[in-house]
Amino acid sequence: MRVMAQMAMVMNLDKCIGCHTCSVTCKQAWTNRTGTEYVWFNNVETRPGLGYPRTYEDQEEWQGGWVRKPNGRLALRSGGRIRKLLTIFSNPKLPSIDDYYEPWTYDYDNLLSSPQSDTFPVARPKSLITGADMNVEWSANWDDDLGGSHEHAARDVMLRGIEDKVKLEFEQTFMFYLPRICEHCLNPSCAASCPSGAIYKRSEDGIVLVDQDRCRGWRMCVSGCPYKKVYFNHKTGKAEKCTFCYPRVEVGIPTVCSETCVGRLRYLGLVLYDADKVLEAASIEDEHALYDAQRACFLDPHDPEVRRAAAEAGIPADWIEAARKSPVWRLINEYQVALPLHPEYRTMPMVWYIPPLSPVVDAVKDTGEDAEDRGNLFAAIDALRIPVEYLANLFTAGDTAPVDRVLRKLAAMRSYMRDINLGRDVDDAIPAAVGMTGEQLYEMFRLLAIAKYDERYVIPPAHAEQAHALEELVTECPVSEYGGGQQDLFGEGSGYPTPVAVENFRMLQARQTSDTLAAPDDKGSRVNLLNWDGKGLPDGLFPPRPDAPTQGES
Repeated sequence: MRVMAQMAMVMNLDKCIGCHTCSVTCKQAWTNRTGTEYVWFNNVETRPGLGYPRTYEDQEEWQGGWVRKPNGRLALRSGGRIRKLLTIFSNPKLPSIDDYYEPWTYDYDNLLSSPQSDTFPVARPKSLITGADMNVEWSANWDDDLGGSHEHAARDVMLRGIEDKVKLEFEQTFMFYLPRICEHCLNPSCAASCPSGAIYKRSEDGIVLVDQDRCRGWRMCVSGCPYKKVYFNHKTGKAEKCTFCYPRVEVGIPTVCSETCVGRLRYLGLVLYDADKVLEAASIEDEHALYDAQRACFLDPHDPEVRRAAAEAGIPADWIEAARKSPVWRLINEYQVALPLHPEYRTMPMVWYIPPLSPVVDAVKDTGEDAEDRGNLFAAIDALRIPVEYLANLFTAGDTAPVDRVLRKLAAMRSYMRDINLGRDVDDAIPAAVGMTGEQLYEMFRLLAIAKYDERYVIPPAHAEQAHALEELVTECPVSEYGGGQQDLFGEGSGYPTPVAVENFRMLQARQTSDTLAAPDDKGSRVNLLNWDGKGLPDGLFPPRPDAPTQGES
């Protein structure tokens, strides 16, 4: 048993409202630079839909991920070393700009400088590539505007084979949101595809990064990633990808997308896994068994033997304790309600999802029956507007049994908690029907519905003794801006790498975890305007006047 630690994420799709706040804040934090106009490390897709880039899940077309050979060994779907050598200067399996979208801006100058006329001036979209006028026909969230349409939703790769079970007519179809980031896989095919060895997986916490100094821009990683979450910066000639906000994680604060999530649907935590089991689990013949095989790789942090082996492997004691409190471990292995995205790609993804149940309540309510009754909910799961087969194609390689079990647990949680909230006697048959205890259902409800900040994000900070293996304390950001500082069609470049100082993130952590609006040492000199009623002047807003009367004087 070789114990290793991995930072992981779970997203509760029942709580995603599709506001794209995570996408916007990630964009501002990491890809608000020239050459990354089309790059979205985090994007939110509407299902059914084509995704971003378009039809990225069609591996017959894009040749991403791994395949199992007849001899039981894994091979890259895009080909081995010889094939990569033959196509290294002309990689044909890359999404085009049309599959992403042609980045654009608007002619704001026309609004500001247009002479007076009878018609109102408009700001036409202009291409950031050619500078010419263009019609916007696709973007990173285009499915959000056209979800359920025959033109786009009907071409969803996940609908193949279940077309007869999906209705695309207006008011009869279904939709839900699917946020996506890099999966930071245990068996990353992007790293195996890179001829330069520039993509690597950190042994300390499992985060997958791109070494910008070693990257030569071959773009084999873009082809190799089945989730198409590696992008090419045409300005720098380098590959870039989600960094799991490692400068934030190293000081114990969550990723930007998690921090700013309006629905509070993301959970971050550490899991321990047996590295010796990863290849065996990824190579299992039956695709339907991949989900259970990956779960079997995770080690129980409450097991004394596992904790002892983790300590011998050099994992710090506070990291082992964080693994015991990890919400990710609880959702994946204790409650078993989280599922991996496309395990059939055999990359062993580490961003898992709780499938959506919400439409089942509306479906039952429309019949006039009690929408929270356990019997009605269980019976309605088979008649969901979101077909269980569709969710299975996303999360369990087409196996409906695990998805059905998860949906029944979520339905049981709703029925059980309604009895508690209405002051009725609890029915122990409800948790027993899904193989759980009443206490487990209640704890799962707390975690999914009303968990506090430190319950959703259990992130142990990096240790000083690990600094030699982690990024330097003051290092170059792996997605830093390069170029000559000139201004051209794509905007203005800074010219030099942007330093990422860990001290800045430690100050950010102190502000975000402080119990007061001001730091304790300067609280007395700060003014809290949130408590001001608007009348008079709050104490401390202005320094006292020398001639002002003291208390007791008239």
